Amino acid sequence: MTSPSRGYRIFQGVNGVVLTLVVLVTLYPFVNIIARSFSGERQIRSGEVTLWPKGFNLTTYEIVVSDPMFWRNYGNTVLYTAVSTAVAMVLTTCYAYVLSKNLKGRGALVGIAVFTMFFTGGLIPHYVLVTSLGLKNSVWAIALPNAISVFNLLVMKAFFESLPTELEEAAQIDGLSTYGILLRIVLPLSKAVVATMVLFYSVSFWNSWFSAFLYMDRTELMPVTVYLRNLLAGATGGTGAGAATEQLTQVSANIQAVTIVLTSLPILCLYPFVQRYFVSGVMLGAVKG
Repeated sequence: MTSPSRGYRIFQGVNGVVLTLVVLVTLYPFVNIIARSFSGERQIRSGEVTLWPKGFNLTTYEIVVSDPMFWRNYGNTVLYTAVSTAVAMVLTTCYAYVLSKNLKGRGALVGIAVFTMFFTGGLIPHYVLVTSLGLKNSVWAIALPNAISVFNLLVMKAFFESLPTELEEAAQIDGLSTYGILLRIVLPLSKAVVATMVLFYSVSFWNSWFSAFLYMDRTELMPVTVYLRNLLAGATGGTGAGAATEQLTQVSANIQAVTIVLTSLPILCLYPFVQRYFVSGVMLGAVKG
């Protein structure tokens, strides 16, 4: 086996340096946010915090995690995200599978989906509809109105269309029903796109707060994003939130950083489990090309 040429070794070196710089530039904001979340109020306001905490301070974390309402709202977020993602995946997958087939009326169904990307009924009709259906103060007020993302729908449709039709025809000859083909043939071949859509929907529902802010009247039903928003305003209903003035000053200085850390941590823990499906999806596209 011949050794790499001098030009190729230079290319590898330059490529490694450039990619390392890109990684450092990408990681800097995250490291800075973590450092700010553990820093003191004076050091944050004077701009002293860069990559390492200055004036190490856990006041905001202590106020947040010592409040039972925080954990109640955090559990709500997990529940809302799990249920909403499950509902969204079922509806999006079924809709995308139908659109991937050459059926009568397919164009109308695609048009209806695309139409909703550009036109909506507005906030007030939306609120009246959800309230009149009795969905208020329930997980369904969050899950159902946002169940289908048209962008995710079109991505799944395109992926289903790329699968070999011969596999489905063979399964149909063997006696599988439409749902059997979808569950036993199509979905096992679509792990990459399914994992990607699960991640997209999970991140969207996890970070969502406005729907709960509109449709949840009781504090114990709120997700953690609304709790942290209220904490930033100094108006949470928890016992630990009625803090002294100096504590609220510290909280106002780094609550945004603490919020980002607390809300991003579960998603960062989820990503490694779906990363291999991203890689397999990229390889599948490369092989087909």
